[in-house]
Amino acid sequence: MSENEHGTLPLSPTERSTVKRGAKRAVAERDALWATLDAGLVCHLSTVVDGAPLVLPTGYGRDGDTLYLHGSTGARSLRTAAEGVQVCVAVTLLDGVVYARSVFHHSMNYRSAVIHGTAVPVTDPEAKLHGLHVLTEHMAPGSWEHTRLPNPKELAATAVLALDLTEAAVKTRVGGPVDDDADVEADLCWAGVLPVRWGFAEPESAVPGRPVPEHVTRRAAAAPGR
Repeated sequence: MSENEHGTLPLSPTERSTVKRGAKRAVAERDALWATLDAGLVCHLSTVVDGAPLVLPTGYGRDGDTLYLHGSTGARSLRTAAEGVQVCVAVTLLDGVVYARSVFHHSMNYRSAVIHGTAVPVTDPEAKLHGLHVLTEHMAPGSWEHTRLPNPKELAATAVLALDLTEAAVKTRVGGPVDDDADVEADLCWAGVLPVRWGFAEPESAVPGRPVPEHVTRRAAAAPGR
Protein backbone atom coordinates (compact mmCIF):
# COMPACT_ATOMS: atom_id res chain seq x y z
CA MET A 1 0.00 0.00 0.00
CA SER A 2 1.42 3.40 -0.93
CA GLU A 3 1.77 6.40 1.38
CA ASN A 4 -0.98 8.23 -0.46
CA GLU A 5 -3.35 5.34 0.12
CA HIS A 6 -2.91 5.13 3.86
CA GLY A 7 -1.13 8.30 4.95
CA THR A 8 -4.27 9.80 6.46
CA LEU A 9 -5.27 6.72 8.40
CA PRO A 10 -5.35 7.27 12.16
CA LEU A 11 -2.67 5.99 14.48
CA SER A 12 -3.71 2.95 16.49
CA PRO A 13 -2.35 3.74 19.94
CA THR A 14 -1.59 1.06 22.48
CA GLU A 15 -1.72 1.63 26.22
CA ARG A 16 1.85 2.87 26.35
CA SER A 17 1.59 5.04 23.23
CA THR A 18 -1.63 6.75 24.30
CA VAL A 19 -1.01 10.40 25.22
CA LYS A 20 -2.40 10.98 28.71
CA ARG A 21 -0.77 14.17 29.96
CA GLY A 22 -1.85 17.01 27.68
CA ALA A 23 -4.05 14.66 25.68
CA LYS A 24 -5.65 17.57 23.82
CA ARG A 25 -2.30 18.10 22.08
CA ALA A 26 -2.22 14.56 20.70
CA VAL A 27 -2.48 14.21 16.92
CA ALA A 28 -4.06 11.02 15.67
CA GLU A 29 -3.22 11.05 11.95
CA ARG A 30 -0.43 8.84 10.64
CA ASP A 31 0.68 11.42 8.10
CA ALA A 32 1.39 13.79 11.00
CA LEU A 33 3.79 11.16 12.35
CA TRP A 34 5.49 10.92 8.98
CA ALA A 35 5.71 14.70 8.59
CA THR A 36 7.34 15.10 12.01
CA LEU A 37 9.90 12.38 11.32
CA ASP A 38 10.65 13.73 7.85
CA ALA A 39 11.24 17.24 9.23
CA GLY A 40 13.78 16.13 11.84
CA LEU A 41 17.37 14.98 11.51
CA VAL A 42 18.25 13.55 14.93
CA CYS A 43 16.32 11.07 17.04
CA HIS A 44 17.00 9.79 20.54
CA LEU A 45 17.13 6.02 20.90
CA SER A 46 16.46 4.72 24.40
CA THR A 47 16.94 1.22 25.70
CA VAL A 48 18.21 -0.59 28.79
CA VAL A 49 21.82 -1.77 28.84
CA ASP A 50 23.03 -3.91 31.75
CA GLY A 51 20.00 -2.92 33.80
CA ALA A 52 20.48 0.83 33.35
CA PRO A 53 18.63 3.20 31.01
CA LEU A 54 20.60 4.56 28.09
CA VAL A 55 19.55 7.34 25.68
CA LEU A 56 21.67 8.21 22.66
CA PRO A 57 21.18 10.68 19.77
CA THR A 58 21.54 9.26 16.29
CA GLY A 59 20.61 9.93 12.67
CA TYR A 60 17.71 8.12 11.06
CA GLY A 61 15.66 7.79 7.91
CA ARG A 62 12.09 6.75 7.14
CA ASP A 63 10.74 4.57 4.35
CA GLY A 64 6.97 4.23 4.62
CA ASP A 65 6.19 2.79 8.02
CA THR A 66 9.77 1.72 8.72
CA LEU A 67 12.33 3.82 10.58
CA TYR A 68 15.98 2.97 9.95
CA LEU A 69 18.71 3.59 12.55
CA HIS A 70 22.40 2.94 12.16
CA GLY A 71 25.71 3.04 13.95
CA SER A 72 28.85 1.08 14.67
CA THR A 73 28.53 -2.66 15.19
CA GLY A 74 30.62 -2.05 18.31
CA ALA A 75 28.03 0.23 19.91
CA ARG A 76 26.53 -1.46 22.96
CA SER A 77 23.27 0.41 22.54
CA LEU A 78 22.73 -0.94 19.03
CA ARG A 79 23.89 -4.44 19.97
CA THR A 80 21.41 -4.47 22.84
CA ALA A 81 18.60 -3.06 20.72
CA ALA A 82 19.29 -5.74 18.11
CA GLU A 83 18.79 -8.51 20.68
CA GLY A 84 15.02 -8.07 20.63
CA VAL A 85 14.55 -5.84 23.67
CA GLN A 86 11.94 -3.10 23.60
CA VAL A 87 13.20 0.31 22.53
CA CYS A 88 11.76 3.80 22.36
CA VAL A 89 12.67 6.44 19.78
CA ALA A 90 11.78 10.12 20.12
CA VAL A 91 12.03 13.06 17.70
CA THR A 92 11.28 16.62 18.82
CA LEU A 93 11.14 19.81 16.76
CA LEU A 94 11.10 23.10 18.67
CA ASP A 95 9.06 25.83 16.99
CA GLY A 96 8.90 28.54 19.66
CA VAL A 97 9.25 29.57 23.30
CA VAL A 98 5.94 30.70 24.77
CA TYR A 99 6.15 33.62 27.23
CA ALA A 100 3.10 33.80 29.48
CA ARG A 101 2.01 36.33 32.09
CA SER A 102 2.90 33.82 34.78
CA VAL A 103 5.87 31.51 35.08
CA PHE A 104 3.50 28.58 35.55
CA HIS A 105 2.03 28.99 32.06
CA HIS A 106 5.30 29.45 30.17
CA SER A 107 5.54 26.74 27.52
CA MET A 108 6.98 25.78 24.15
CA ASN A 109 5.51 25.25 20.70
CA TYR A 110 6.72 21.95 19.31
CA ARG A 111 6.09 18.84 17.24
CA SER A 112 7.08 15.50 18.70
CA ALA A 113 6.87 11.82 17.87
CA VAL A 114 7.53 8.84 20.13
CA ILE A 115 7.78 5.30 18.74
CA HIS A 116 7.75 2.08 20.76
CA GLY A 117 8.70 -1.34 19.47
CA THR A 118 11.34 -3.95 18.82
CA ALA A 119 14.16 -3.00 16.50
CA VAL A 120 15.04 -5.66 13.95
CA PRO A 121 18.65 -5.99 12.77
CA VAL A 122 18.99 -5.68 9.00
CA THR A 123 21.58 -8.24 7.90
CA ASP A 124 20.80 -9.04 4.27
CA PRO A 125 23.36 -7.04 2.25
CA GLU A 126 20.82 -5.68 -0.25
CA ALA A 127 18.34 -4.74 2.48
CA LYS A 128 21.15 -3.18 4.50
CA LEU A 129 22.19 -1.03 1.57
CA HIS A 130 18.57 0.03 1.15
CA GLY A 131 18.41 1.10 4.79
CA LEU A 132 21.65 3.07 4.46
CA HIS A 133 20.34 4.64 1.26
CA VAL A 134 17.22 5.80 3.11
CA LEU A 135 19.32 7.18 5.97
CA THR A 136 21.76 8.97 3.67
CA GLU A 137 19.11 10.55 1.49
CA HIS A 138 17.21 11.80 4.54
CA MET A 139 20.24 13.51 6.07
CA ALA A 140 22.18 14.50 2.94
CA PRO A 141 19.95 14.23 -0.16
CA GLY A 142 21.81 13.41 -3.36
CA SER A 143 24.84 11.91 -1.64
CA TRP A 144 24.02 8.31 -2.52
CA GLU A 145 24.30 9.17 -6.21
CA HIS A 146 27.32 11.47 -5.99
CA THR A 147 29.67 9.71 -3.53
CA ARG A 148 31.32 6.31 -3.14
CA LEU A 149 29.04 3.65 -1.72
CA PRO A 150 30.04 1.50 1.30
CA ASN A 151 32.56 -1.24 0.57
CA PRO A 152 32.21 -4.70 2.16
CA LYS A 153 34.44 -3.81 5.12
CA GLU A 154 32.46 -0.62 5.87
CA LEU A 155 29.18 -2.46 5.45
CA ALA A 156 30.30 -5.13 7.92
CA ALA A 157 31.27 -2.46 10.46
CA THR A 158 27.88 -0.76 10.26
CA ALA A 159 24.80 -1.92 12.13
CA VAL A 160 21.40 -1.10 10.63
CA LEU A 161 18.19 -1.50 12.60
CA ALA A 162 14.62 -1.33 11.31
CA LEU A 163 11.83 -0.16 13.62
CA ASP A 164 8.18 -0.51 12.66
CA LEU A 165 6.15 2.69 13.11
CA THR A 166 2.89 0.99 14.06
CA GLU A 167 3.08 1.85 17.76
CA ALA A 168 3.62 5.60 17.88
CA ALA A 169 2.30 8.83 19.36
CA VAL A 170 2.41 12.38 18.02
CA LYS A 171 1.99 15.49 20.13
CA THR A 172 2.13 19.17 19.16
CA ARG A 173 1.59 22.62 20.60
CA VAL A 174 0.88 25.77 18.59
CA GLY A 175 -0.31 29.27 19.41
CA GLY A 176 0.22 31.79 22.15
CA PRO A 177 0.15 31.62 25.95
CA VAL A 178 -2.83 30.26 27.84
CA ASP A 179 -3.02 32.52 30.88
CA ASP A 180 -5.41 32.70 33.81
CA ASP A 181 -8.17 35.27 33.31
CA ALA A 182 -6.93 37.31 36.28
CA ASP A 183 -3.43 37.56 34.77
CA VAL A 184 -4.84 38.57 31.40
CA GLU A 185 -6.96 41.26 33.02
CA ALA A 186 -4.05 42.58 35.12
CA ASP A 187 -1.76 42.52 32.06
CA LEU A 188 1.33 43.33 34.08
CA CYS A 189 3.94 41.96 31.68
CA TRP A 190 4.63 41.06 28.07
CA ALA A 191 3.25 37.79 26.75
CA GLY A 192 3.73 36.15 23.37
CA VAL A 193 5.82 33.70 21.39
CA LEU A 194 9.50 33.81 20.48
CA PRO A 195 9.61 31.73 17.27
CA VAL A 196 12.49 29.33 16.74
CA ARG A 197 13.89 29.08 13.21
CA TRP A 198 16.86 27.11 12.01
CA GLY A 199 18.48 26.48 8.69
CA PHE A 200 21.70 25.71 6.89
CA ALA A 201 24.60 28.12 6.42
CA GLU A 202 26.93 28.37 3.43
CA PRO A 203 28.66 25.05 2.60
CA GLU A 204 32.33 24.88 3.59
CA SER A 205 34.44 22.98 1.05
CA ALA A 206 37.07 20.52 2.23
CA VAL A 207 39.01 21.26 -0.98
CA PRO A 208 39.52 25.04 -1.50
CA GLY A 209 38.38 26.24 -4.88
CA ARG A 210 36.27 23.19 -5.70
CA PRO A 211 32.73 24.28 -6.56
CA VAL A 212 29.93 23.10 -4.30
CA PRO A 213 27.78 20.52 -6.14
CA GLU A 214 24.18 21.29 -6.91
CA HIS A 215 22.71 18.69 -4.57
CA VAL A 216 24.53 20.37 -1.65
CA THR A 217 23.51 23.90 -2.59
CA ARG A 218 19.89 22.74 -2.91
CA ARG A 219 20.10 21.29 0.58
CA ALA A 220 21.69 24.47 1.93
CA ALA A 221 18.89 26.55 0.45
CA ALA A 222 16.18 24.39 1.98
CA ALA A 223 14.38 25.24 5.20
CA PRO A 224 14.64 22.01 7.20
CA GLY A 225 11.89 21.23 9.62
CA ARG A 226 9.54 23.85 8.17
